[in-house]
Amino acid sequence: MEKQKSVKLNYLMNCILTASSMIFPLLSYPYVSGILQPEGMGKVAFANSFIAYFALISMLGIPTYGIRACAKVRDDKKMLSKVVWQLLAVNFMMTLAVYILFGICLFTVPRVSSEKALFAWMSLSILFQMLGVEWLFKALEEYSYITLRSVLFKAAALVLMFLCIHEKDDYVIYGVLTLAAGMGSNLCNLFYVRRFIQPLEKEDLASGAFVFLKDAIRTHIKPVGVFFAMSAATTIYTNLDVVMLNFMQGDVQTGYYSCAVKIKGVLVSFVTALGAVLLPRMSYYAEKKKDREFRRLIQKAFLFVAATSIPLCIFFMFFAKSSILILSGEAFLPAVFPMQIIMPTLVLIGFSNLIGIQILVPLGMEKKVLYSEIGGALTDLCLNLWLIPSMGAAGAAIGTLAAETVVLLYQIGVMINLKNKGVQNDTGKNQTL
Repeated sequence: MEKQKSVKLNYLMNCILTASSMIFPLLSYPYVSGILQPEGMGKVAFANSFIAYFALISMLGIPTYGIRACAKVRDDKKMLSKVVWQLLAVNFMMTLAVYILFGICLFTVPRVSSEKALFAWMSLSILFQMLGVEWLFKALEEYSYITLRSVLFKAAALVLMFLCIHEKDDYVIYGVLTLAAGMGSNLCNLFYVRRFIQPLEKEDLASGAFVFLKDAIRTHIKPVGVFFAMSAATTIYTNLDVVMLNFMQGDVQTGYYSCAVKIKGVLVSFVTALGAVLLPRMSYYAEKKKDREFRRLIQKAFLFVAATSIPLCIFFMFFAKSSILILSGEAFLPAVFPMQIIMPTLVLIGFSNLIGIQILVPLGMEKKVLYSEIGGALTDLCLNLWLIPSMGAAGAAIGTLAAETVVLLYQIGVMINLKNKGVQNDTGKNQTL
């Protein structure tokens, strides 16, 4: 058995990764937004959110399910390799189907076909996300590699932004460069993965590729389906606001909102930094019945989320105007009010990510997480339809805030039951905490 990596080291590496996610946008965003203005930024934000739905279908629920599935068998290289190849086969099949659907939309949806170059180039992220098998490296807790690789590619993308973006019509270049770091990282993974998995055994392919794919689907489709539904609900209420805002109010309001969301997203990545490294370890502890270690990590994680999310929320609510002026300039001042509305989601997302992904999922209770996210998605949809026409970006922010509140309240209810009387997980086993 391979020696377990230190959670402290993993956390440190993820903090560096998170810091890079904060620093690089802080360096590039004022320059880029000043050139592209709200309209150009809105176009890129809309394309990114629109393509996110196709990436969602392509990946199913594999980015989260793959971490748990691989973490459970990471001590057995042969079994780990088989799981990885099975998930890749399912992923490839779905990616092929998604590109056919995307191609149809590219020529038939007016708001998409009017920006074919932007959408076509940015859709490459779907392909590279499949090839990158990022979930495997997280399951193996290879956070030193993940961090070094990501920081290098982010630095390269930052330099290219200053070299290549000079006028308002360069928004296509900006759209591609926002994804370049991720695509480069995934390309690296494609070569590095050979250190951890082995080629398929002859017996696995003895009956042909079709039979292998059929077995892969039969083995993983049920749990993947639940994780896909979770991802779908999350993607809906995290991207629906931008998509609906663009269709109902246009590029400018979307640009204002994307500015507020950009700042929130950077802060969320810092708040959830510890949680990101916990899923493989918590899944491993749950599988090995190490209850004491499981509870110890939960306690530390709760303290971390509270200590980071609450001060950040308060600070950026009070200094929203200064933050917008520093990062984007006076042209984006209408983003101040939406930013103030959306900042409390830092606290809500921090705790819901911890409870849902880092506690309930390792305990096999992903359906409970799904129900909370469905509630959030429906809340977001209803409030967006009601508020966006009259309030624009501020209405979208209110919808997001309400959605995250619903998600957390439901998960808190599950946790209370889990602690007091136990809750039945997705396999029918009664779980207590």
